[in-house]
Order: sequence, then structure tokens, then C-alpha cells
Amino acid sequence: MQSNKILTRLNDLHPKIIDLSLDRIKTLLKKLNHPENKLQKVIHVAGTNGKGSTIAFINEICERAGLTVNRYTSPHLVNFSERIYVCGQNINELSLTKILSECEEVNAGDPITLFEITTAAAFLAFSRTPADVTLIETGLGGRFDATNVIQKPTLTIITPISKDHVNWLGHTLDKIAFEKAGILKPNVPALIGPQPTDAGLVIEKHAKKLGVKTITYSQDWELSSSPSNIYLRFKKLHSVLPIPSLQGEHQLTNAATAAIATKLLKKPEINDNVIGAGIRSTFWAGRLQKLTTASTKSFPKGWSLWIDGGHNPGAAEALATTVSQWQQKPLHIVFGYINSRDPKEFLRPLANYIKTLNAITIPGEASSMSAKECKLAAQQLGITASVSSDFMEAMDKIIKVSSKPGRILICGSLYLVGAVLRHEQTMVN
Repeated sequence: MQSNKILTRLNDLHPKIIDLSLDRIKTLLKKLNHPENKLQKVIHVAGTNGKGSTIAFINEICERAGLTVNRYTSPHLVNFSERIYVCGQNINELSLTKILSECEEVNAGDPITLFEITTAAAFLAFSRTPADVTLIETGLGGRFDATNVIQKPTLTIITPISKDHVNWLGHTLDKIAFEKAGILKPNVPALIGPQPTDAGLVIEKHAKKLGVKTITYSQDWELSSSPSNIYLRFKKLHSVLPIPSLQGEHQLTNAATAAIATKLLKKPEINDNVIGAGIRSTFWAGRLQKLTTASTKSFPKGWSLWIDGGHNPGAAEALATTVSQWQQKPLHIVFGYINSRDPKEFLRPLANYIKTLNAITIPGEASSMSAKECKLAAQQLGITASVSSDFMEAMDKIIKVSSKPGRILICGSLYLVGAVLRHEQTMVN
């Protein structure tokens, strides 16, 4: 595809993958006549966990209400076009190629990271095809994230914060929270999800300094649930909503956050019936997703395959809450991880539920930790672990040596999940 060739060239414009600054993207956006200032009803979302799922819920609710949506998220799983969603569909190849070419030409070879120039490209695409609502996910952090050039969003959201990207954001929750809180803007309400105490205090302090009105979990809103419903209290309003289609207890919080966000849009088309329908029908690939595809056709009876892209301690704790309820069948993990993170922090919450772990190197990912390092980390936590060359070999090995049917969960990285989904796509095609 022509867009991939352009993306390869753009990737070479800066020696670093990550270099947090707003200067370069501001320069480019000025040359593009500030498309970021032309976006409608922007909801800007930061946080460590749940950003993508929360955005997916908001997207589905808005479209159920008959509203058009533009959406910018990252990373992608299979195709880059997933990042830029324009009024109901991922940007098509022709439009993506044109918009990237234009940004490349206007940038004129100046140093800029790939994320910065593709963020500018997304804003340019959105400015030319306006939508009723624009959903923007931060890439990393918030304060110096390329998306933080949006000066007048309608709403900001901070989803749960956990330790991640510590080399860039800081090694403590309060430092990470300070970076995430950088998306808060004066006179723009901020919806705050459940937070560790340290993180919550930092966010509230920053909000108070800016005069931001916060809608904070446990103070202004809270939820409880039954097997069939979410019970949401938002100020004096009480809503009964369905359990989301997305798996995992953490998705209840993401769905509730999305419900409040859409209420705050104050669109007459959005009511609890529409919100409930949206929550029930939302799909977001790679988040505790059960695969019933080409690879599982050869599985013996009783086996199932799941994928999850969570990759930090907070995500692992959420995952552990779900797999703790899976103990009627053995859980076998296929695990790959990025070398900038500590795999033991991810595996520790899961360790008591894992029957075996097969470590692999993430295919095609230069920043992958070696399978041997992943295996060693698992063994240090008392997990029975071995090394496989890839996820297909790992699954074959698990099934061959197991005495009874179980669940296979491929996890540890969105890049690994993307590799699995690309493989499944090639099997179908």
C-alpha cells in the first residue's frame, strides 16, 4: 500500500520514536492552517487503562443516537487506518495516502516524530470531514502529548492511572498523574475515573489550580452491578444500564464513564435507552476478546482461545479479576512483552491462576523482550514456564501436553495481539 511507504519515510524524520514536545507539531499545524481548531465537540481522553474501550463505548453510543463521530486512537492492531476513523469508518487507503502526502510535503523534511505528523494528519482529515463529535486519545502521557494541542475541548476524561511508560512519565503514580492531568483545560469540565489515592490527589490539585470543574468517581458518580445490570449514580440521577458486551469487570467502569460523558454532551438524541443499546453493542478488538477463527478450528473440543492487549500492572490486575472466575478450566498463557517494562509486575497479579506459561518473542517487534527473559521472569514468580518460537507453536505445545481442555490466553502486549489478528486475517484470506 502506498500509505505504508509514506509512513516508512515519515518514521525516518526523527531519530527517536518518542520525544515528548509540542513544538514540532505546533509548527506543522500552523503551516496546515490550524485544523485542530476546526474540530467539533472534542472529547480528549488520557489515562493508563481503559482509554480505548471508553472511547469505543462513547463512539457507539453517539452513533446509536444518530450522531456522526470522528475518532483518533493508537496504536493500531492490524492496519494503520484503524487509528483515523472518519464519520463511520476507518479512513480509506486513498484518503490516507493523500493526507499523509500533504503533511509530508508541508513538513518539508523537518524533524518530527511519526506520532506527531500522523496526529496532524488525523486532525487535517477531521477538519475536512466534520463530525458531530470528535474523540481524541492521547498517545503517551498528556502534558506534552501531540494531541494536547487541542485548546478548547468540550470535555476531558482521565481514566484509571497505573504505572506505565515510566522512563518518560516518571516512576511514581503522582508524577504519572501530573503528566496525564496536563490535558485539563480552564473552563472545560473533566470527568475523572477511579484513581489510586496519590494520583487522584494530584489530578484534583491541578484541576483546582486551573479552575476546572471535575466530575470525580466516588464523589460525583459511582456504580454498582448485578449479573445483568450496571447501576449508575451521577449526581442526583440514577440509571440502570445493561452489562457491556466487552468482557471483564473493568469494562463496567469504562461503560459507566462513557455513559456520563455522553450525558455531558447534552444532546437531546442521547438518553438512557440509547446509552444502553450502545453499551450492549460496543466492540473493541484485542480487549479480552474470544477468538473463534481459523486457528481455533483445529482445537479439540472444550478448548478456547482469548487475546488481551493489556500490558501494565493495572491492566494485569483487571485481567486477574476476570481469570479468577475461570478456574473451572486450566488457564494457559502465551506471553510476550516489551523490553522497557518489568514483566514480573504484569505477571504477579496473574501468577496464582496460571497453569502454564509459554514465552515468545513478539514477532516483528524490535522492542520485544526475548522469550528467554520472559520465561525467567515467570519462573521467578513460581510459574511453570517454557519457551516457544511463536504463538502457533505455543498453542500446539499447550494442547499436546495437557491432560484436559483449558483456556489459552495470549497476552502482554498490543503488538502481540496485533500479530495474532494479522495472522488470523491471512488465514481467512
